[in-house]
Amino acid sequence: MYIPKHFDVTDRDEVLAFIEANAFGQLVSSVAGRPFSTHMPFLLSQDMTTCSGHLAKQNPQHRELAGQQVLISLQGPHDYISPSWYAAPGVPTWNYQAVHIYGQCRVFSDHEKLKTVVDALTARYESGFEKPWSPEYKASMLDGIVGVEVAVSEIQCKYKLSQNRSRQDRLQVTEQLEKLGSTDLAAAMRRNQA
Repeated sequence: MYIPKHFDVTDRDEVLAFIEANAFGQLVSSVAGRPFSTHMPFLLSQDMTTCSGHLAKQNPQHRELAGQQVLISLQGPHDYISPSWYAAPGVPTWNYQAVHIYGQCRVFSDHEKLKTVVDALTARYESGFEKPWSPEYKASMLDGIVGVEVAVSEIQCKYKLSQNRSRQDRLQVTEQLEKLGSTDLAAAMRRNQA
């Protein structure tokens, strides 16, 4: 990913927090010589060395994943930025937050390991519900999925939040985004301005 210096995010805790908050993304690999993408949730280990998830066994992507260098792309809030919001001349652009995770992929079908991934994803996404679902399913249902584990070799994080503009421009962009209802991106910009 192209990352100019003023958009580069290297703080480990910030990157980890972003990934935790935006863990649904794309697993990009090659299938039959063409780029292929699956949209799915991911789990990043706390030490940021592995990223895991699972695919449907019918998804052809898993057949060629083992040993491939893959890309996991995660995206945060984003929106169009009009140059009419600037005090100084500018051009139309887009503000966004994104992470790219690169690494070598491994595929697994071991029931215990698959159950660990499914249970961890369930616990994470059910935790906000008043009556969370407890993982209760037949073990044979795990035969319908394949686990993926990416040994992380590089994580890139980019926050393009008008850091290359004046403070006045950044404040005006933030206010305009709030007016348009793009509150998550506006909040990210406010945090970045602090």
